[in-house]
Parts: sequence; structure tokens; C-alpha cells
Amino acid sequence: MLNRLIDWSARNLFMVLLSTVFVAAAGVYALLTTPLDALPDLSDPQVIIYTEYPGQAPQVVEDQVTYPLATAMLSVPKSRVVRGFSFFGASFVYVIFEDGTELRYSRTRERAQ
Repeated sequence: MLNRLIDWSARNLFMVLLSTVFVAAAGVYALLTTPLDALPDLSDPQVIIYTEYPGQAPQVVEDQVTYPLATAMLSVPKSRVVRGFSFFGASFVYVIFEDGTELRYSRTRERAQ
């Protein structure tokens, strides 16, 4: 079967080249006319609060910045998870909200606290 296909292709070089050009043109046409659709963001609504406390040890940053911020963020409506991380001179508090919460709503709730 494969030998017959190779023999036919060798004897009909014009047909092989014509079909190659046709397939390439159809591919370019499909590429140009196919509408692009944006992929939805499937991650949970999340806000990251970054705070600097220069020159301080992680334990000091934890006690004076991260812990008070994290406990205050626990009372934010529709918040599901609050995580805090302390490093040398920096604090990160991650607030993850319930599904369906708009990011704009999330950010305004944090400012209101």
C-alpha cells in the first residue's frame, strides 16, 4: 500500500505540489479567519498586600505588621483564606475571596478596613 502511494506520488509530481499548495493556502486562510477567544481566568479572586518594614527581622515584621494585617483581613466580607508571610523587611498578606467576588469589590473592601 505504501509502495503504491510512493510510486503514484513520484509519477504525479504536479498533483502532489498542487495539493501541497492547496493545503498550505487553506491553513493560512483558516489561521487568518478563525476568531480568537480569550481564555477565562479560572483562579480565585485574590489580593496581595505588600508592606515594607526596612531593616527589621522577620519576627519583628511578623509581630508588628503581618499578624495585625492578617487578623484585620479576616473580618473582610467574602474572604475565604488569609495567609501572611514575613521576610527580612517585608510582609506579604494574601487574601483569597469566594468564587464570583469581583476583584474591584475585593480591593475596595480592604481599603474600607
